[in-house]
Amino acid sequence: MSALLNDVELVDRILAHVDGNSTDKGTSVWREPAANYSSPERFAVEMEVLRRVPMVFCPSAALPEAGSYIARTTVGTPLLVVRGTDGIVRGFRNACRHRGMKLEEGEGCKRAFACPYHAWTYGLDGALRHVPGEDGFPDLVKEEHGLVPVAVQEKGGLVFVTQGTPLSDGALPDTPDLLPPDYVVFNKIEFDDPANWKLIGETSMEGYHIKALHNQSFYPYGYDNLNIVELHGRNSRIVFPFRRIEKLRQLPREEWNVQGRITDVHQLFPNTHLSFLSSHVLLTILEPVSPSQTHWVVYQLAPRIKNGKPLDIAEARRDANFVQDSGLTEDRRAACAIQAGLASGANTHFTFGHYEQAIGHFHRHLAEHIEKLEAHQE
Repeated sequence: MSALLNDVELVDRILAHVDGNSTDKGTSVWREPAANYSSPERFAVEMEVLRRVPMVFCPSAALPEAGSYIARTTVGTPLLVVRGTDGIVRGFRNACRHRGMKLEEGEGCKRAFACPYHAWTYGLDGALRHVPGEDGFPDLVKEEHGLVPVAVQEKGGLVFVTQGTPLSDGALPDTPDLLPPDYVVFNKIEFDDPANWKLIGETSMEGYHIKALHNQSFYPYGYDNLNIVELHGRNSRIVFPFRRIEKLRQLPREEWNVQGRITDVHQLFPNTHLSFLSSHVLLTILEPVSPSQTHWVVYQLAPRIKNGKPLDIAEARRDANFVQDSGLTEDRRAACAIQAGLASGANTHFTFGHYEQAIGHFHRHLAEHIEKLEAHQE
């Protein structure tokens, strides 16, 4: 993967677009069948793809110490992800090997996991450690009854999970290191929307809609349809500059810094968006529930030290609340309205033009992964 643009290169390109009243543009048009946002058959295939590619499960900062765990359902499967005493993050299917009871709900920190049904107990490494009344199971081989593992990788401040047989080698060569180790989680929220997961993801993958949809929220601070777009591997980066970036013209190039002057959104294939905003980072994981329902898992993070000063939680929360209550709400309403509009039958397909190249890039790779899945199943 080629390196992403640095601050000076970004500013150069942004200012050139400001002066030229232009934006980054793609070279092709993608037409996505409208049925792909409502078809149960298509949804089932997408779910199988998602199970067989590395997907972001949480930020590393959500598992800060040995015993830190998160238990939640992803792509229809209850999982338990935990950091071991050796510092390594591991993942397991969240089911006791005795009678299948869920071991945990939510998140916390423990030294072991005891099933709430019969108290079969497992270590942080998933090994079966204790069976009450063990003489009642004379043929039990503990080593064969540990928790069932799933593949976990930790890279660039993110924890990735692959549930099934990978469609490729399972590596993450196209994922840049994005979250520095000094970032901490200051809030987590979850909610549901009656919209397809792809419709929701598409809202943050182009700036063609900024003036029309965000006229009173984002647009007063930014530009309409002025974006830097970088496609790398299966992923993309979309930069939304603020108008105050033009003040950098008054500074020497070596002092150019985009912090607080852009919103930097990374779409990590298939269902994760990592957005760097003025005073916090937003990690959004879109969990498909049905063709017309999506469960959001949102982590809000900020650095422990910013400009030499300790984390200002109040400042980070103000920034997060503005995004949550204004622009994000508008994006959610748009996605839900599109989902509702599918019933009209007005569109046989949706057209993603040159201003929406990151969306076409996403659909192209999703289609390629579906082809790989179908080839594996033949």
